[in-house]
Amino acid sequence: MSKGRAEAVAGASGILLRYLQEQNRPYSAQDVFGNLQREHGLGKAAVVKALDQLAQQGKIKEKMYGKQKIYFADQEQFDMVSDADLQALDAKIVALTAKVQGLQQSCRHMEAGRTGQPPEELKELTSALTTPEMQKEIQELKKECAGYTERLKNIKAATNHVTPEEKEQVYRERQRYCKEWRKRKRMATELSDAILEGYPKSKKQFFEEVGIETDEDYNLKLPDP
Repeated sequence: MSKGRAEAVAGASGILLRYLQEQNRPYSAQDVFGNLQREHGLGKAAVVKALDQLAQQGKIKEKMYGKQKIYFADQEQFDMVSDADLQALDAKIVALTAKVQGLQQSCRHMEAGRTGQPPEELKELTSALTTPEMQKEIQELKKECAGYTERLKNIKAATNHVTPEEKEQVYRERQRYCKEWRKRKRMATELSDAILEGYPKSKKQFFEEVGIETDEDYNLKLPDP
């Protein structure tokens, strides 16, 4: 690789890594090239080479879909998001959108200079805010709402969500391990009780001499079935 091409690839790597992390969704090399070529003037060959290098370095992930290679940000760097978090974000977006629409409608009423008795909610707004203040709050709410919308879009586009099947599999394995734990603890208890019937010392002394460690020694408790 020539020195000029190597520098182009090195420069593209930082741009592409940042772009994939910010967007957090899968792209082909052609998609990335099309999205960034105009803004950054990246050549397609440099884009392809930089993506391959980032994948080899483990900074991004790649997958083959048919004959096409797809690149995306390493999901290990992102926090896991539960269904409850997604629902909370959805609810917040809806609430902010409704508030923005209400303020916009109030502003239109004020700017139109309508005569007559204004509605009660408009009276409250006009007594608290002037039109410039309303416009400023609208812009702030729009920005906040856009931020939540973008975050929700990125979360929904992520590839590390746990499927219902995977969740059910985890629950089944947990139940199996707890069942085995409970079974073995019962067997150990029955065996030690049988030995202690003819043992001249206390249960604690027996455990210490034999080297038995119990769940209680480590503050462990069997989960509820």
